[in-house]
Amino acid sequence: MTDAALTTLLDQMDADIASYLEACVHCGECAEACHFYLATKDPKYTPTWKLQPLVRAYRRHKAPLRGIRGMFGLLPPEVTEDDLRDWEELVYDSCTMCGRCTLVCPMGIDIAGTIRKMREAYAAADIAPDGLKQARENVEKTSSPMGVTAKALLAQVRHQEEETGLKIPVDREGADYMAIFSSHEIMASPEIIGAYARIFDRAGLSWTISTKAYEATNVGVQIGSAPLAKKLVRRVVDEAERLGVKYVVSPECGHAYGAIRWAGPNLLGRSFGFEVIHIIELLDRLRAEGKLPVGDKDGRRMTLHDPCQIVRRGGLLKEPRNLLEGACSNFVEMKGAGIANLCCGGGGGVSANPRAEELMIAAFGEKLKQIDEIGGIEAVVVPCANCRGVFEDGLFEHDRDEDLEVISLGQLVADRLAGDAPPKPSE
Repeated sequence: MTDAALTTLLDQMDADIASYLEACVHCGECAEACHFYLATKDPKYTPTWKLQPLVRAYRRHKAPLRGIRGMFGLLPPEVTEDDLRDWEELVYDSCTMCGRCTLVCPMGIDIAGTIRKMREAYAAADIAPDGLKQARENVEKTSSPMGVTAKALLAQVRHQEEETGLKIPVDREGADYMAIFSSHEIMASPEIIGAYARIFDRAGLSWTISTKAYEATNVGVQIGSAPLAKKLVRRVVDEAERLGVKYVVSPECGHAYGAIRWAGPNLLGRSFGFEVIHIIELLDRLRAEGKLPVGDKDGRRMTLHDPCQIVRRGGLLKEPRNLLEGACSNFVEMKGAGIANLCCGGGGGVSANPRAEELMIAAFGEKLKQIDEIGGIEAVVVPCANCRGVFEDGLFEHDRDEDLEVISLGQLVADRLAGDAPPKPSE
């Protein structure tokens, strides 16, 4: 087990990793950027400290002058299985790979990306939280980390057809757009599917949902398995190319977007026969083209949560604000909004790890402070399904679930379409 982990760990050490480890000046800036450290003030949650097994392996096997240091007994000891297990909680429970630490690092060290590479070693040794292991088993069987089957998807599609009065196309060859969803959206917020139907119908788009590639979440990225991440990307790519679509629409889900948009072509070693577009990008494009006429604006005092993988690491900063400007009349930015915004606390697989729940809720408290600093907020627009789940759990645990409504951006846009009343909730 340790041999597999150590071999994988050493294989991850490219020139970038070496330069990062040599460049660190131990200034501690990354700690002040980490929501887990801010919530606990425990120095073990300092982002660079989470890298210690990698640092030790590097110093012993890859660092310059290691031969001379070895002659004088100055090399660190070999990384053991016990060391890996001691650090597992830091690697998986206390890092969402949000990249805020990278943003403030004066040396430009990609700590989040390095944690991702550390997880490759852990996955190779099968040292990972039970929740992520179960999610991995589920995706192998159904492609969904929650075990959502095509039959369950179709049941939700039929329900949304009844709610909206619109036909939702499934497995349609030659459509322009193929929409994928997260399991959380399909099972916990199926009205998102209905929102897509209403928006795409109004905009006159040709679209479809595939029963073979409907899941967007990439557990391979979260657990740290490049082979699994590649397999999950390939499922979507193969189906999109079989159906002949021009675009794959990534949903309001952070890591799903990064996995297929940025990592996907590198994982498969080739470009795609279609364009990957995030639903927020698509909505903003339709808005700019005048295809989404907005009716009465929502008058509630709202703010926006910037999902890390969509905004800080994905670059979609202006698009959600363009959409909110058209759909909301009382939008207020929170302090630190944009690329520096705090993570919800549950990304990177943390929310799928029951063991990390208490720490996640504590970290969410830092996000709640950002919202409370504004004052009078009635609703929070959260354009990421995973973040919405964390918000709902966090607000409940902090006894705030009745104070703030958590809203999908796509749902908000659909509900404000001119002349299009939102469907009534089922009795």
